Amino acid sequence: MAHDNNRPRHRFSSKLGWALRGVAWGMRTEANFKIHLAAVLAVVIAAVLLRATLIEWCVLVVCIAVVLAAELFNTALEHLARAVTREPNEEVRNALDSSAGAVLLAASGAAIAGAAVFVNRLGVWLAWWGG
Repeated sequence: MAHDNNRPRHRFSSKLGWALRGVAWGMRTEANFKIHLAAVLAVVIAAVLLRATLIEWCVLVVCIAVVLAAELFNTALEHLARAVTREPNEEVRNALDSSAGAVLLAASGAAIAGAAVFVNRLGVWLAWWGG
């Protein structure tokens, strides 16, 4: 793909600001994002209380980032779809269902990974097995 020299260039700080604005907007306006943030708080508290290892923290943080990113992509697609048409459209419905499915898969995978981390941590804490 050829580089378009006529396209305006933006500083990294501008791009970062727009990205942070998008995250903040999602946090303020989207109910599902707020639900995910409540889950993040619970995960962080549990990880601190159960003394998660560095590797376990890495797994948890990646899971959190994937779920929140999937939710923001889903939200962006929902808003874009509404901007394009409010009429029933099978292609738009399929796209929205697919993006919601992506959030479901990301959240399910994160829940399974989190359960594995926390069951292991709980077993160590209760001396069911070594850590």
